Formats: sequence, structure tokens, C-alpha cells
Amino acid sequence: MYIFINALYALAGYKWGDWRNWQQYYPTILFFIIGDLLYNFLLYNKSMWVFHDLLLPNHTTITLLAMVVSYSATVLIYLGKFPSGWTKRFLWFWLWMGIYLIFEYVNYLLGFITYHHDWNFPWSIIFTGIIFIMLPIHHRRPIIAWAISIVIILSLLMIFDVKLSDMK
Repeated sequence: MYIFINALYALAGYKWGDWRNWQQYYPTILFFIIGDLLYNFLLYNKSMWVFHDLLLPNHTTITLLAMVVSYSATVLIYLGKFPSGWTKRFLWFWLWMGIYLIFEYVNYLLGFITYHHDWNFPWSIIFTGIIFIMLPIHHRRPIIAWAISIVIILSLLMIFDVKLSDMK
């Protein structure tokens, strides 16, 4: 399933991504990847969600594939075609929320993602919204995005009662 999804992102990224200006988006691609790496590192012993697949061997390989393919394509398209005007931005935001959430929900229904430690699909909706708000902020004001991200990370660690002793 995840190979298929990443193939779709790769095709979409190839067709609609702003490859001419990829250097502009590279820091935000890294920001997106670092966020996922932090999740996987900090919550190694207390994962909120775990990916499963028939072809890929484990959560780590699925996540690394997504980081390289899906996140790169997402940033190149989402920011590369980011519209002007608040109405168009609002619709663009909801389009990308829908894409990510439909893929996640289908994967959840098929058993390719499982939730743990009080995480659930409504939390994924909130978290996906945060991602798509943070990407353009990081693209324009990276220091502000990092500051907001630290607050969000600390808040989520408190909400889900993740203690230092839970970490590896």
C-alpha cells in the first residue's frame, strides 16, 4: 500500500512540483523530515501510530520512504503552487488536508496504520492541520516556525503524558 501511495506522490511531484526552484523549498522539506524523525526518535518506545505493510518490512522503512518521496513531493507542490489570496489559500489547505486524511483513513480501515496510547483519527486531523499551517510559515519565517513547533511538541508530550523515562 505504501509503495503505491509513494508512487502516486512521486508522479504528482514530478508533474506538479516546482522543480525549478527546489532550492527554495529544500529547508522546508528538511523541516518536515526532521519533525517526523523527532517523532520517531522521541517516541520510539511509545509510538502514537505504527505503519504496517504487506511488502515493506517495518514502520521505519515505511517512514523513511515517506520522508524521501511523499514529504518532498508534498512541499514542492503545496508551496510551489501556494496561491495568493486568503480564499484560495484556505481551499488549497483543505485540499491537502483531504489528500493526507483520505490516505490515512483508508490505511486505517485496511489495517495499514494502527493507533496507540490514546492517539486516534481525530488527533490525526488536528495534527495534519498543524502540518499544513506550519509548512508555509517555515517557508517564509523559519525561526518562528521552529519556535511554534517546540511549543507544539512540548504540548503534545504533556497531553499524551510522555515522560522522559518513556524515551529511549
